[in-house]
Amino acid sequence: ASCVQYRLVVRDVNTLQIRQLYTCLDQIQYIEWSSDSLFVLCAMYKRGVVQVWSLEQPDWHCKIDEGSAGLVASCWSPDGRHILNTTEFHLRITVWSLCTKSVSYIKYPKACQQGIAFTKDGRYMAVAERRDCKDFISIFVCSDWQLLRHFDTETQDLFGIEWAPNGCVLAAWDTCLEYKILLYSLDGRLLSTFRAYEWSLGIKSIAWSASSQFLAIGSYDEKVRILNHVTWKKITEFEHPATIANTKTIVYKEVEKSPSVETERLSFPPTRALASSLFSTQSKYDISQVPVSLQYIKPVADRANPKMGIGMLAFSPDNCFLATKNDNIPNAVWIWDIQKLKLFVVLEQLCTIQCFQWDPRQPRLAVCTGNSKVYLWSPAGCVSVQVPVEGDFQIVSLSWHSSGDSVVLLSKDNFCVCYLEREEV
Repeated sequence: ASCVQYRLVVRDVNTLQIRQLYTCLDQIQYIEWSSDSLFVLCAMYKRGVVQVWSLEQPDWHCKIDEGSAGLVASCWSPDGRHILNTTEFHLRITVWSLCTKSVSYIKYPKACQQGIAFTKDGRYMAVAERRDCKDFISIFVCSDWQLLRHFDTETQDLFGIEWAPNGCVLAAWDTCLEYKILLYSLDGRLLSTFRAYEWSLGIKSIAWSASSQFLAIGSYDEKVRILNHVTWKKITEFEHPATIANTKTIVYKEVEKSPSVETERLSFPPTRALASSLFSTQSKYDISQVPVSLQYIKPVADRANPKMGIGMLAFSPDNCFLATKNDNIPNAVWIWDIQKLKLFVVLEQLCTIQCFQWDPRQPRLAVCTGNSKVYLWSPAGCVSVQVPVEGDFQIVSLSWHSSGDSVVLLSKDNFCVCYLEREEV
């Protein structure tokens, strides 16, 4: 699904043919599929309205109007039959049922980076709350929206919450002004508190491994710390230095090369295909000899949200690798071997890393850097792929299909789908 101002366009993944076309009341600012792909919601925050469309029954549609309360966020519940709307100033969350048309209210949700978290099985929801100048977490049962647990957290300014994939542990972390991460059980018991240091900027990002055995914490001191699920103590920490000295680490360096064109083919004026190949630069990877010095940017110390520390990290679906990005070294992706707890590969790009995401089915990482190329890494090697589109197509984000057979590449105004051929076994 994609939106073009007022219109929602639903296409077939394999052929990109238009399956449905819907017209909304106003310019669409957010879209989201239900978990079973039968419905899609379109949020129009300026109007305070959400419209829901059905793929099975194109004539049916639903309109939810929050009225004077306004709207700042909207999302599906895991069952795909309830919509959670957050009103302006985070006064409340309204839970709308598509089946019974009933409405439930959750008061005092906190305005933070990640204030709502569902367990992977869809049974429970945790909500970060702020009341009487204190932080709380409420856990609800998603089947009937009944409150299961309500407890206060030992945080100064709760920044985010996230469930472990097995749904047994909830991680809650404090604002970057204080390094503190708290781990709670489903019944609200505090299992452990982890603090790496004090009096300096703290946690910037976290990621659970798919098996729930490891919790990776990225911080402003340019390190990733790995906690284990038995004692919740640190088992190792990964540093991100500007010089790679270990001879066992493979460093792939992106290099550009201008395509060679035979002079016999040159014509004036040049054909469109020839012109695009003349002015487009191709890139490939070379393996660098260690030691390698990476481009290091010293952050501006007197500004808010300094570009420093571990801004992105993600585990591979098989728990074997962890990909990280240190914002001080913006052109590099670090890939760590989790079984050996060592640095395995560094990808040194020519441009700043915009986004990376693991293939959901195998250890294959897709990276984009704001140009018209997509980069793929797997243990077998690394490749740079030029997207064959006319004009300026700068990839700023990407998203894998759940099968791992294709990946959507997004620029500011356009998108394209990259299809990957499966290897025959």
